[in-house]
Amino acid sequence: MDFSSLEDLRARAGTLGKGPALMILCEDGTEIESTIAHHRDAGFGQIVLAVAPGIALPSDLPEGVHRLSLDRRPDDLASTCVNALIDGRPAGAWTGYVYNAEYLYHPFAESRRIGEALHFCTEERRDAVLTFVVDLYARTLAKGCNAVDTNDAWMDEAGYFALARWGTDGPAERQLDFFGGLRWRFEEHIPWERRRIDRVALFRVRRDLRLLPDHRLSIEEMNTYACPWHHSMTAAIASFRAAKALATNPGSRAAIDSLHWDGSIPFEWRAQQLMDLGLMEPGQWF
Repeated sequence: MDFSSLEDLRARAGTLGKGPALMILCEDGTEIESTIAHHRDAGFGQIVLAVAPGIALPSDLPEGVHRLSLDRRPDDLASTCVNALIDGRPAGAWTGYVYNAEYLYHPFAESRRIGEALHFCTEERRDAVLTFVVDLYARTLAKGCNAVDTNDAWMDEAGYFALARWGTDGPAERQLDFFGGLRWRFEEHIPWERRRIDRVALFRVRRDLRLLPDHRLSIEEMNTYACPWHHSMTAAIASFRAAKALATNPGSRAAIDSLHWDGSIPFEWRAQQLMDLGLMEPGQWF
């Protein structure tokens, strides 16, 4: 089942059912196939690929993977496409989004499916899962490469921190701005509004809900890292997106010889590694 436009998605997204659904925002053709495979293995039964003209998809898409054809790339790809999906999904349905060459991990992903994790969050009366973007990058930057290498991926072991998030009346309750990874180490090449690594990438649909351009949600409680009474589950997204940008944008490409540093460690493609590093936590889920 394909969607011919954003309007078609709004009208027919209800046919995806009430189970967890994921949107993959395809900015280019890099690692689309591996992104699909990872999230199908994680337990997303329905996946929508948002594709602008000129981006090639695998010739044979697996069952449950649907194409959303865009007539052009919107100025803000995420909020435009995800909000159209929100408009069409039933209230209460868990929905997520990533970009291509990004890989969502939930706690205990080696042995538990995404549906189990989200069912627990529902029982905990949590309608969103705060997600941290962990930058991945190739060890070496050969001329003309895009810093993507799934067979030899590296990440930063240290350098992550949080600052108070300020609202109109002072610090926002149970909200922080998180930083680290390539966006921190190469901040001179990253616009300040794109340096945060926190994203609310999993949430339950509400009729009045909007995804904002800065990856927060329009309902403030859904942007919190914990509920008032205990810690909550968080998730992580292992992402080549920042590395791709730094390796291909003309200004940063000319200035950066390597993304690797003394704080780099191999990425093991395991949720447990991210938990051990404190980059996501199970909350009360054991």
